[in-house]
Amino acid sequence: MANRHLSRSIVLQSLFEWDLNNIEKSDIKSVLERNIEEFAPNKSDLPFMERLIDGVLGKQKELNLIIEKAAPEWPIDRISPVDRNILRLGLYELLFADRSEVPAKVAINEAIELAKQFGGDNSGRFVNGVLGAVYKEIGEPGKDESSKRKRKDVPYEEMPVEHLAGAVVYAYDEQGEMYLALVHDIFGHWTLSKGKIEDGESIEDGAKREIKEEIGLDMEIEAKLGENEYIASDPEVGKKRKHVTYFLAESPFKDVTLEKKGGLDDAKWFRAAEILDLNFYEDILPIVTKAVTMLVGKKRSS
Repeated sequence: MANRHLSRSIVLQSLFEWDLNNIEKSDIKSVLERNIEEFAPNKSDLPFMERLIDGVLGKQKELNLIIEKAAPEWPIDRISPVDRNILRLGLYELLFADRSEVPAKVAINEAIELAKQFGGDNSGRFVNGVLGAVYKEIGEPGKDESSKRKRKDVPYEEMPVEHLAGAVVYAYDEQGEMYLALVHDIFGHWTLSKGKIEDGESIEDGAKREIKEEIGLDMEIEAKLGENEYIASDPEVGKKRKHVTYFLAESPFKDVTLEKKGGLDDAKWFRAAEILDLNFYEDILPIVTKAVTMLVGKKRSS
């Protein structure tokens, strides 16, 4: 049986050599083969190691960006080469690997073990902090798996529902050009500002309050755009449904000010013509497309 921890150690060593010695990506396979011959000559897990190497190098830019956003006080070039590549490897498995093969908790625990084995005194704590922050941002997948034998999964229709609201906020500049306000998350996507509705608050009032708190804009709701729903894990209640209602709303064209909180790293205005070329989540794109279509039709009829 293949020793996956040993395989990850060999991949890490190869990534470390590549990074430290500025080796071309096209030449890293020869480094991997040399390390395999030295530490695992039976090559029983070669396909797994090659997938890891190819995956980390193929997603290097995205992984670096996520590391910088999750640990903003540590620019990527200030992180030690060992820790830097442990984070790349751990994040790749956490975000892009097949979860049926590598559960999220396994990806994190393996990275922490590599940090303790190959890093410095504080490497384990550092790696745990970065990966733990990202794990929370993606909804803590697999958190309930350890208790599946003790309790049955709650049917979808019986899950508690948390209501949120957000908006496609638009404005016109002095020349009459249309802009839309968007927020950017640490995973490289532009998305819509939203937040939780408080008890006793209407969805519309909650949307206005959340937009004001998150990006500093006062808005007037004009129409309902649609609703999305997704499942998230809550440490207190387990799995729950997050139901989001989105509106179309107008705001004065003024500077957006992003609230300092985890998960988001930027907020800005975009010209309407730029919107559909941005990187959106699949469930957000139809909402934005509908808003742009409505706004274009409104402008033509005015």
